[in-house]
Amino acid sequence: MKKVLFVATVAKAHISVFHLPFLKMFQEMGWETHVAARNDFGTEDVKLPYCDVYHDLPFERSPLKPANVKVYRQLKELVEREGFDIVHCHTPVGGVIARLACRRARKKQGTKVIYTAHGFHFYKGAPKANWLIYYTIERLCARYTDTLITINGEDFDLAKRKLKAKRVVYVPGVGIDLAKFGGYTVDKAAKRAELGVPAGATLLLSVGELNENKNHETAIRAVAGLDNVYYMIAGRGHLSEHLQGVIDTLGLAERVKLLGYRNDVGELCCAADVFLFPSFREGLSLSVMEAMACGLPIVCSRIRGNTDLVDEQGGALFDPRMAADCRAALERVLSQDLAALGAHNLEKIKTFSLDHVIGIMRELYCAAEDRL
Repeated sequence: MKKVLFVATVAKAHISVFHLPFLKMFQEMGWETHVAARNDFGTEDVKLPYCDVYHDLPFERSPLKPANVKVYRQLKELVEREGFDIVHCHTPVGGVIARLACRRARKKQGTKVIYTAHGFHFYKGAPKANWLIYYTIERLCARYTDTLITINGEDFDLAKRKLKAKRVVYVPGVGIDLAKFGGYTVDKAAKRAELGVPAGATLLLSVGELNENKNHETAIRAVAGLDNVYYMIAGRGHLSEHLQGVIDTLGLAERVKLLGYRNDVGELCCAADVFLFPSFREGLSLSVMEAMACGLPIVCSRIRGNTDLVDEQGGALFDPRMAADCRAALERVLSQDLAALGAHNLEKIKTFSLDHVIGIMRELYCAAEDRL
């Protein structure tokens, strides 16, 4: 029986969120599936669907943590002992450690190593330190990569020009389940009333962790200049108190609300009029794709990844450093036919559907298998 190993820093927050459909695909093809990642479930017993064997390795997110040296040795021994046909690695630290650990297996056992870059830390406008550290590491590891997968146009162009992996390909993300996010039935008026949004008002929605990168403060300041517009932010994070202070200072407590963690994001999307996404950095935003699958117009930052998803027929882009530019983008969209913008996004998101991505990945895996 052929074997595949999926590697990532954490099991719950990464493998279970993004890769279960691909583990399922391998099982259906008759492969034995393995996962190596840190247990972040909070329980001793980890049960990952479609995973035959789980290896709990204590990855640390920081590449400088000494514990990762131990993980490297454990993973190297695991790969050489099990003789995997394919190792598919994800996340920056998981991707680096796995590719270094597989060097001998690639030469001696013919193991094929695939790495998916979910958004390089070096990109146009990134700090120089990112280029110095992450670009240097990626250039080194690319030589130990049989297939380097990128998920947005900017990363693909950069990898083709600068990185020496055997093969560089573009895949439109990890796939979004259109049946799930396009299948909600919601009493829109009731949901909006639950959120405290009066009839006739415009409802904007953001979903994302409350941190510096997600840049919610710029969006809050933009909304301050708009009449009869309500703004809901779903997510939690260390900037919660700071953002609430900004909201209170601007006198927006009735119109702008931090909702905290929500398990009804699909329903919130269906209740909203526009999805607002002001991030500074993304690979390819799942939140934006989910909102598109719910038929929402998108107003988002003009950054890598977002520009792959959003065009003027489905929304507007803005400079994430400028609240005034964000406000202007919102005003442009709100002056248009929101239903038509949403319909365009519903059609465009089909390219990023899970079924489409699984088909592409099956071809990539079979191409790697043919070279075994």
